[in-house]
Amino acid sequence: MLERLEIEAFLTLAEELHFGRTAERLRITTGRVSQVIKKLERRLGGALFERNSRSVRLTAIGRGLADDLAPLVAAMDEAVDRAMRAGRGVTGELRVAFLGEWTAPALLRAVALFGERHPGCRVEVREVQLADSRASLLDDSIDLLLASYPFDGMACGPVLLRERRVLAVAAGHPLAHEEELSVEVLADHPVVQYPQVTSAGFKRDRTPDHTPSGRPVPKGPVGESFSQMLTLVAMGRGVLPVGEHSRRYYPRPDIAYVPFSDAAPIERGLIWKESNTTERVRAFVRAATDATERR
Repeated sequence: MLERLEIEAFLTLAEELHFGRTAERLRITTGRVSQVIKKLERRLGGALFERNSRSVRLTAIGRGLADDLAPLVAAMDEAVDRAMRAGRGVTGELRVAFLGEWTAPALLRAVALFGERHPGCRVEVREVQLADSRASLLDDSIDLLLASYPFDGMACGPVLLRERRVLAVAAGHPLAHEEELSVEVLADHPVVQYPQVTSAGFKRDRTPDHTPSGRPVPKGPVGESFSQMLTLVAMGRGVLPVGEHSRRYYPRPDIAYVPFSDAAPIERGLIWKESNTTERVRAFVRAATDATERR
């Protein structure tokens, strides 16, 4: 088995291709680097580097060994790092956000359970709007967001919330007094559109281009916020598929909410930037899942 110094010296020299810089990075002498490499070459029975007074190059054997060793060492380092983080516990600060008022209670239940499990980690809670939800994740203003699925280009946790879909129509609209509707009615009325910055997958789910039978859905005007979209509905400019909780959190005398009979439920959960999958984020997702299951 190779010793740790042999592995470090070999991989560092394979990257630097310079004995002096390798020695500086490892904080040992150039002579020690040369000694370690020669010893390793004797053990393996072949030259790993071609060197002269002007250059250092990997041999074919050396390149193969470097390609094989590098990912293994990276995985070992990551395993040690995870163990160290687990030993220290989840600390620091986590910034979580919700999109839509009715999701706030679920997020706060997750925050409470996370706080019990990880008192050394401070959690900041904020609300985001449709226009800045994606940007807040991309610029690291927030670490996690409780929002509707699908959400393109982001990591997703388990589904935490489900709600029936309904159609928001103006109070005087011909559909306002129906008991239930089929999704097929979307082909007969312009549908108010979400802002451009909204996830493409989300828009396909909420305001599809075609009905299940393939009929095209006419596009209505674009709203820049959910409240503005509802106002466009109230003005008779279009209809809008939403979740049934809109009845409670956005009650308006000029809007009626009519249930769909054949639409899949809206699903919501935590989303985050894949590159920001820290131990804090994982721990919060676990807490949110457990808090939901306890209800």
